[in-house]
Amino acid sequence: MNDFAEKLLAWFAGCKRDLPWRRLQHDPYAVWVSEIMLQQTTVAAVIPFYNKWMARFPTVQSLAEAPLDDVLKHWAGLGYYARARNLHKGAGLVAAEFGGVVPSDPKQLLSLPGIGRYTAGAILSIAFNQEAPILDANVIRVLSRLHAVTGDPKTSVATQVVLWRLAEEALPLGRAGEFNEALMELGALVCEAGAPRCGTCPVSEHCAAKRLGDPTSYPQFTGVKKWLDVEDVSVAVRNAAREVLLVQRSPELALWGGLWELPRATRQDGESLEGCVARAAYEGAGLNVCAMSPFGVVKHVVANRRITLHGFEIAALDFLEPKAAAWAWITPETRGNYALATPQVKLTDLLFASDTQGRLEL
Repeated sequence: MNDFAEKLLAWFAGCKRDLPWRRLQHDPYAVWVSEIMLQQTTVAAVIPFYNKWMARFPTVQSLAEAPLDDVLKHWAGLGYYARARNLHKGAGLVAAEFGGVVPSDPKQLLSLPGIGRYTAGAILSIAFNQEAPILDANVIRVLSRLHAVTGDPKTSVATQVVLWRLAEEALPLGRAGEFNEALMELGALVCEAGAPRCGTCPVSEHCAAKRLGDPTSYPQFTGVKKWLDVEDVSVAVRNAAREVLLVQRSPELALWGGLWELPRATRQDGESLEGCVARAAYEGAGLNVCAMSPFGVVKHVVANRRITLHGFEIAALDFLEPKAAAWAWITPETRGNYALATPQVKLTDLLFASDTQGRLEL
């Protein structure tokens, strides 16, 4: 084992965090779940969701047998819901094609939805101790600085090839899983993006970026994120019992597929808010609006979208059958039975808080 690996592993042994998935490293399913949850999400945010998930779905088989609604309900609030749908679909495939055992064969693992080279490498190295490299955001940052790698890792294929090669060459024989975790931990705790703690880095003597005097110049990201500003409208429809209508989005939709929401529409160019309210009511619930009243606005960021969500309570001439594939009437007490995305939770909070203020009667 080389000096770099020895020093990194020694540091990791004494400094690694006590994380719930690290207590289940023998279980490839538990590693799989943790790696999917940790994509684009902080460790602090993941921990309570992971604990709740593993209590409800402790095995691949239990996840495969669960209804998608239940799966999404246990994911609600974590975001990027395609991850949950892929986990559920993947568990079904493992149960049907691999006897309920997460495969240790790389090709079989990569055949599962939502598992790419990084996730496969994490499962293979951590759960099966195979010599498989990983390349997440933390590892990209560490390797880019250690070797002063040029080029944008997000857009340059040549840079990506170099980083994967470096990740593979660094693996110490027989300790790949522990080493990969140590690299990720170093990036999370020491080699941070904006303020690397070079003075406490156990492998700083190996770092080319430090020798060059500016570690933060690596990785060489060049692209500026392009934001898409979106205005949405959700309508609150009540029945005679003052229950509120929820409709379910199609599971095939990329954004919030399978989740529940107040009937919603995206404001089109040149469309007034009032016109969007009428369209959301008609398209989501078959309603013709005769009165409307705003009850709140929620701001939310997801992927490259900056969403402004307007809530309107409406009254209608007639109530027709909702056009959605599935719908339900809820109260504040029953809302938790349905998986809602975070902006819809915030909006219904505002709606229920306004109940004492004399809103429109249907």
